[in-house]
Amino acid sequence: MSDNDGKKTLGLRGGGPRSGNVKQSFSHGRTKNVVVETKRKRVVVPKPGAANGAKGSGGSQGGSGGNRPAGISDAEMERQLRALQAAKAREVEETAQRAADEKARAEERERMRAEKEQKEREQREAEEKARLKAEEEERRKREEAEAAKRAEAAAAAPAARPAAKADAGAPASSAAPRPAGAPGAAPGPTPQRKADREREERGRSTRTRDDGARRAGKLTLNQALGGEGGRQKSMAAMKRKQERARQKAMGTQNREKVVRDVQLPEAITVAELANRMAERVADVVKSLMQMGIMATQNQSLDADTAEMVIEEFGHRVTRVSDADVEDVIQTARDKPEDLYTRPPVITIMGHVDHGKTSLLDAIRNTSVTSGEAGGITQHIGAYQVTTKDGAVLTFLDTPGHAAFTSMRSRGAQVTDIVVLVVAADDAVMPQTIEAINHAKAAKVPMIVAINKVDKHEANPLKVRTDLLQHEVVVEEMSGDVQDVEVSAKTGKGLDNLLEAIALQAEILELQANPERAALGAVIEAQLDVGRGPVATVLVQNGTLRQGDIFVVGEQYGKVRALINDKGERVKEAGPSVPVEVLGLNGTPEAGDVLNVVETEAQAREIAEYRAKVTKDKRAAAGAATTLEQLMKKAKDDQSVSELPVVVKADVQGSAEAIVQALEKVGNDEVRVRVIHSGVGAITETDIGLAEASGCPVIGFNVRANAPARGAANQKGVEIRYYSVIYDLVDDVKAAASGLLSNEIREHFIGYATIKEVFKVSNVGKVAGCLVTEGVARRSAGVRLLRDNVVIHEGTLKTLKRFKDEVSEVQSGQECGMAFENYDDIRPSDVIEIFEREEVERTL
Repeated sequence: MSDNDGKKTLGLRGGGPRSGNVKQSFSHGRTKNVVVETKRKRVVVPKPGAANGAKGSGGSQGGSGGNRPAGISDAEMERQLRALQAAKAREVEETAQRAADEKARAEERERMRAEKEQKEREQREAEEKARLKAEEEERRKREEAEAAKRAEAAAAAPAARPAAKADAGAPASSAAPRPAGAPGAAPGPTPQRKADREREERGRSTRTRDDGARRAGKLTLNQALGGEGGRQKSMAAMKRKQERARQKAMGTQNREKVVRDVQLPEAITVAELANRMAERVADVVKSLMQMGIMATQNQSLDADTAEMVIEEFGHRVTRVSDADVEDVIQTARDKPEDLYTRPPVITIMGHVDHGKTSLLDAIRNTSVTSGEAGGITQHIGAYQVTTKDGAVLTFLDTPGHAAFTSMRSRGAQVTDIVVLVVAADDAVMPQTIEAINHAKAAKVPMIVAINKVDKHEANPLKVRTDLLQHEVVVEEMSGDVQDVEVSAKTGKGLDNLLEAIALQAEILELQANPERAALGAVIEAQLDVGRGPVATVLVQNGTLRQGDIFVVGEQYGKVRALINDKGERVKEAGPSVPVEVLGLNGTPEAGDVLNVVETEAQAREIAEYRAKVTKDKRAAAGAATTLEQLMKKAKDDQSVSELPVVVKADVQGSAEAIVQALEKVGNDEVRVRVIHSGVGAITETDIGLAEASGCPVIGFNVRANAPARGAANQKGVEIRYYSVIYDLVDDVKAAASGLLSNEIREHFIGYATIKEVFKVSNVGKVAGCLVTEGVARRSAGVRLLRDNVVIHEGTLKTLKRFKDEVSEVQSGQECGMAFENYDDIRPSDVIEIFEREEVERTL
């Protein structure tokens, strides 16, 4: 191969020059041995001066291959040099082109700047010409007006002068003018000189006015905004300015520093800190910057940092905690001379359907039971009754159902006397015992009312005897607890009951101060569609008036209206008076305490602090678990089936009772989880929550609004309405029972003894058995017993009688059995045959 044809030689990979044979393959299986010589490839990097050398001695370099690298032909070397020169030339051209483009852009920028300056200059000249023209026009008008005024004055002067002379008594002929140079004439300027001087003064005054008018014509930004930057000075700024001016005039410019007592909470913003010190926010921020703290006016500071700032400004620090906001509701004890007798608060308690509400109806001469769903009380009712003797009594009627435990406890805590109603035909029942325990825990005196004595099966003696087991000894049993036999149906014994209550109230000497700020307890709370949040409050001390600002639990408000137990609006409510309070910002919890405060800011602070404490407690309760406890809970929850529900009720107490009752439904396998409970109508939000959780919505004495009904139909969410808590709990219990796995029960149907073991091909070991008891079925389960120990449990592969496959074999007959996937069978083993049955479970 020639070096001059510009083609590379066939080569092999490897080190230095060497020759060898290469087998070259062609199509159709043809091959050819080729002798090749391989050379190491050398990469040539041209030196910086190589280009100039190439220009000067291009011919000699191309001609002689002295400096050429090995393995590169002349033609290839020439191509490389040409490419190098072309690249150099292209680079020079690109540089020249870039320089030309840059120059053109600079010229274009210069031209545009010149045009812009020319336009601005022309615009300024036009504005200047217009301004000068306007000033000239204005000056001309003023000169014309002044000339007209002077002409009028000159016309009026000759007429006034003769009149003045005539008044002086001088004859008209004696008024002849004297020559200027005559003796006795007053020396004065000539008329020509006087006119020149007037014209000069007029021109000077015109120039002065023109300059002032030109300066006054410029409208500044402050003038356009109407003052200093559009800001009106505050009254405090005006007072400070006047004070500075007065002190400056009196020579007492340096004021004495006012040292203040600054109340410092656990956290405070920079702006609030400056406000409490009566210092400027900018000064406080500057002080913090000097301490190395970069803070804005809305940033919170901890108490230690804020204390350093306060001390630097020379004020005194008074540390307070967040809990101090409740100090405003701590009041001193009432003086004896301020106390007046108040009506007693009586709570009627007892087992469900023992006649508590009927007894109260008989006392009130009304019918409340007929209005209650299912004839049972669903929430606390508060009433005032005036007896024949004129005594006022306040009654609280509590529910007797097992779900309303917390309601009965709440009733016992706010009451003075407990009337324990026990049916004479039923005696002491579980809720009766619970009511006794509540009364003892609250240390409240008790009166036993034995009801339904008009029935034939009534046995008051049994009631009194049963009460002895619970340490309630009535007067008939030589005890100190009053007992009265009554009948709510016939009215028997009601007067005796009222006398017993009055006697007990007289012993207690109940007193309260009606002139102090009101203090009360929330008996019940609900969300009314038309009236908003409504709380039934029993005033315990003081007087609650319309317009009072109060805080109750985590809510606050202003008394918008007070409604008594008869539905009438009243202006105020004294001690032991139950009223409905309107004007809350939210629904409080039943059992919360209502306190009247002075300002709305105090009420808001207390409510926010209580809400924060509750939130922190809830978070701490959720966080106070170890990792092992969390893992154990997650493991336990995997095997527990949950029935989620959303509960909405008419009043707070009912919602609380329903949640407590549903949480008791369930066992280790199934439980009911209340995702959300609230007061008021079922809303679209409740439907969305139920859809996300895949659960029904339970409404207790409430209904869904129109958007909620539409959303429920669209999303397929079930809404169930209830008015009796029995039905609600029973239905939920039945639904939860459906989540229980069926119970598997086994029935033994037979036993067989293995007499002999045979080995059968394609089957394995077959046991020759004798059915000793019952029957052996092909479909049944079997267990293999050896020495009365179960060693295998499974199913039968085959059951034969002689050579035929049969479905069952009766007792006393022989058969052949083979187990599925099990061969370890021996003579004398016993086969136990059984069947399984699934039984549904209930809670």
